[in-house]
Amino acid sequence: MPTQDKSFHVVIVGGGFAGINAAKALGNNPHCRVTIIDRRNHHLFQPLLYQVAMAGLDPSDIASPIRSMLNRYDNISTLLSTVTDVDVVGRNVTTDFGEIAFDYLVVACGATHDYFGNDQWEDFAPGLKNIPQATEIRRRVLTAFEAAERTNDPDEQKRWLTFVLVGGGPTGVELAGAIAEMARNTLKRDFRTIDATHAKVILIQGGDRILKQFPESLSGYGKKALENLGVEVRLGGRVTDINENGVSVGDQFIEARTVIWAAGVKANPIGKQLGAETDHAGRVLVNEDLSIPGHDNIFVIGDLAAVKNREGNFLPGLAPVAMQQGRYVGRLISDDTSEGVFDERRPFHYRDKGQMATIGRGRAVMQSGKIKLTGSLAWLGWLFIHIVYLNGFRNRFFVFMSWAWSYLTFSKGARLIVAKQWKNSQEEVATGTLSQHD
Repeated sequence: MPTQDKSFHVVIVGGGFAGINAAKALGNNPHCRVTIIDRRNHHLFQPLLYQVAMAGLDPSDIASPIRSMLNRYDNISTLLSTVTDVDVVGRNVTTDFGEIAFDYLVVACGATHDYFGNDQWEDFAPGLKNIPQATEIRRRVLTAFEAAERTNDPDEQKRWLTFVLVGGGPTGVELAGAIAEMARNTLKRDFRTIDATHAKVILIQGGDRILKQFPESLSGYGKKALENLGVEVRLGGRVTDINENGVSVGDQFIEARTVIWAAGVKANPIGKQLGAETDHAGRVLVNEDLSIPGHDNIFVIGDLAAVKNREGNFLPGLAPVAMQQGRYVGRLISDDTSEGVFDERRPFHYRDKGQMATIGRGRAVMQSGKIKLTGSLAWLGWLFIHIVYLNGFRNRFFVFMSWAWSYLTFSKGARLIVAKQWKNSQEEVATGTLSQHD
């Protein structure tokens, strides 16, 4: 460990839930200088990203500049840069700005989409991890209705009005429900050639139930709620190909112009540069204190870390997990760098406060311990929790007003088709140009 006669330099890679909470826990610590590095200048509230994709919210409603979030902490600096290499022995990280030395390193880079060896599918089925991808999905969904309106060919209209979601987790379920509601309520009076309510939404799940991280009763409710919205839920289906014309599921081909991927994630590749063991998804296997074996000054947290709970199961990649890990590591480093002597670090223990998912207007599932809620009560709880955890009064106010307006009018206030540019790299660095396949 470094000596106590200098200011310790803590480098945090990643400005997501884990990184931001680690930085805040170290804020104004007299013994530490903190540098937080991110390729984006903003922190994103990812649980509501699907609402940007579904035209319910603007990107600025769920994003906040990292600098403004941390500007009250005099010991924290923010660097807009991309980390390209980590030297765990020499204690420095390489960025496109240059090399940065550290005493402590916190790696919180998150995860990217996993197409299970079929990365070419991304061109035809974008995932949902950042704002460019959200606006691209919004563009594809809205453009599909416009394209269907322009053609008089019933078969072509059917292809444009078929939407396929791959993956039955919370993201896939929320997107499927939102597209169905948009077609049934928001767009039903907007077109003259087509009937938007005839749009077909198909959710494909490889397992035997959707929302598999929830109890079976809540999964069953979620499936029934989607079906009541007109969503076709297909269980046990394995996607074998995706192209510009649709999706192959087993030996069946579904013609669809719009496909969205929500089936899997893999850890950021930077995790493999740390020299620690990783699991099948590339997540770093860490010690009980979230440090990597052999380096008690290097921590991996958030979606990049493979951490087991007391029952021996790996913790899910959820925002509450990342937030608690960030606060834990920040406080641990504060203890390490303080004047006191700490012989042993207490292991990280996750406090599971529950989980929730929304399926549509007045429909949601919520679990907290033995308490299980469905329907309107769970939906109101979902709304309240997400408003509370949003960063900043401005974001809370505008999201609340958008939701209130949408509830009263069934309208989506952000139905804008923007430029055809979005991030296509698995590392979410480069910007590419894709075209909706007409």
